[in-house]
Amino acid sequence: MGAFNAPLFAAAGITAQDRVLDVGCGTGQTTRLAAQRAYDGNVVGIDLSAPMLERARHDAATEGLDNVIFEQGDAQVHPFPDRRFDVLISRGGVMFFADHVAAFTHLGHSLVPAGRLAFLCPHPAGPDSAYARATAALSPFLREASPASRGMGSLLDPARIRQVLAAGGFTDIEVGPFEAPMTFGTNAGDATDFIFSMGPTRHNLRDIASATLARIRAEVHDTLTEFETKDGVRIPGAVWIVTATREGISSGG
Repeated sequence: MGAFNAPLFAAAGITAQDRVLDVGCGTGQTTRLAAQRAYDGNVVGIDLSAPMLERARHDAATEGLDNVIFEQGDAQVHPFPDRRFDVLISRGGVMFFADHVAAFTHLGHSLVPAGRLAFLCPHPAGPDSAYARATAALSPFLREASPASRGMGSLLDPARIRQVLAAGGFTDIEVGPFEAPMTFGTNAGDATDFIFSMGPTRHNLRDIASATLARIRAEVHDTLTEFETKDGVRIPGAVWIVTATREGISSGG
C-alpha cells in the first residue's frame, strides 16, 4: 500500500502543530510519516495487534521520533479524550469496523470541531482489471460473500461511504479514486501465498478438494509471474480517498 501514502497525506493536509490519530496503524509506517509532518505536534497510533505495535515502537525509536506514541485498543470504543485531535487518518483500518456509523460517531468526538478526516478504502476491481486477470482461476470459486465482506468489502460504494459519514456527524464529504501499483509479494510464490491467505479466498475454498486447490494455486502462480518486477509482484490497483470534516459542536453538545 506504500504507493498510496502520498495521496493520503495530501488529502489529510497535516501541518506542523497538528495532533493526529492514526486508526489501524499496524506496524506504524503511516503513524511515523504523520509524526514527521506534525513535528511540533504529536501523533497517536492505535491498533489491536500487540506484535505490530511492538514493531511500530521499535521503528519509531530507531528513527528518533519523540512525538509519537502507540496504544493497543479497539478504535471503535477506545476512550479517547474529547476534542483531542485535529486530524484523523487511516490507511484502510476503518473498513474493519463492525458498526461504521457508531464507530465514526465515536471517533468524531475525539476530533476538534471542524477537525479533518482522511482515509483510504478499496476501490472494487472490474472484471477487466489486472487483478481480475491475475486471479482469474479463482473467480469460479468465489461465489459466497465471506465474513470479510463486513471488513475488506464493507466500504466499496461511495454512496454508502457518504451515508455512513453523514450519519456519523461528518460534512464536506469527498470520495475520489486513486490508482497505483500494489505490491503483493516478493515473487509469484510469495504473492500466491498472500492471495490464498486472504479471508474471502480461504472462506470460499474451505471445502475444495486438495487436488483442485493445488491446480488453482498453480494457475494463479503462473499468471502472477507476468507481474513480477525487481521490486516484487506489482499489480495495478485502486482505492477510494475519502475526506470529511467533523461537524461543529455546539457549546451544549
